[in-house]
Amino acid sequence: MRKLETKTIVVASHNAGKIREIQDLIGPLGFTAKSAAELNFVEPDETGTTFEENAKIKALASAEASGLPALSDDSGLVIDALGGDPGVYTANWAETPDGTRDFAMAMQKVETALEKAGASKLEQRTARFVSVLCLAWPDGHTELFRGEVEGAVVWPPRGSQGFGYDPVFQPEGYETTFGEMSAEEKHGWKPGDAEALSHRARAFKIFVETCLEA
Repeated sequence: MRKLETKTIVVASHNAGKIREIQDLIGPLGFTAKSAAELNFVEPDETGTTFEENAKIKALASAEASGLPALSDDSGLVIDALGGDPGVYTANWAETPDGTRDFAMAMQKVETALEKAGASKLEQRTARFVSVLCLAWPDGHTELFRGEVEGAVVWPPRGSQGFGYDPVFQPEGYETTFGEMSAEEKHGWKPGDAEALSHRARAFKIFVETCLEA
């Protein structure tokens, strides 16, 4: 595993919610970070069929464009009753004809699919959020870190915190959705903590332990 020697990196994302969460996680570690959106980098086509492949595509594009290490995240909601959908196409389910993303529409699309699948009870709606972080260097070297959190899809949506599908995801062992949790509650982790809650925080914890700690 290659250690990260610099505190200056690029967050390889154009998703405002994701950028905010990653910056919240790396901020306490003293990083100086700019996003691919701030730097006006063109979003690469995510042609991979796995979270790992798409995370690599995004991180490598920003590392090559900036000449700095870049950290990307590819994440999604994997629902058992839907055969793993929306999975790597989680963001695509929110796409509108004008190119914007409507997650209220996407959550309704998920609910309609679950109803069609006959999954009306909470125990039939098991799901997990998956996050794969990729740290890429300008020379093409990459490191991958995967985090998952088990839970279930609820309806109707609850809460206005977070972003994306957070209002319909209730993590295992909790009565509240990610949409009802503050950022601190959702991540459940900061550097030095033993446990993490969210998929992104779990992946980030592995990244810190692997690439930052001596």
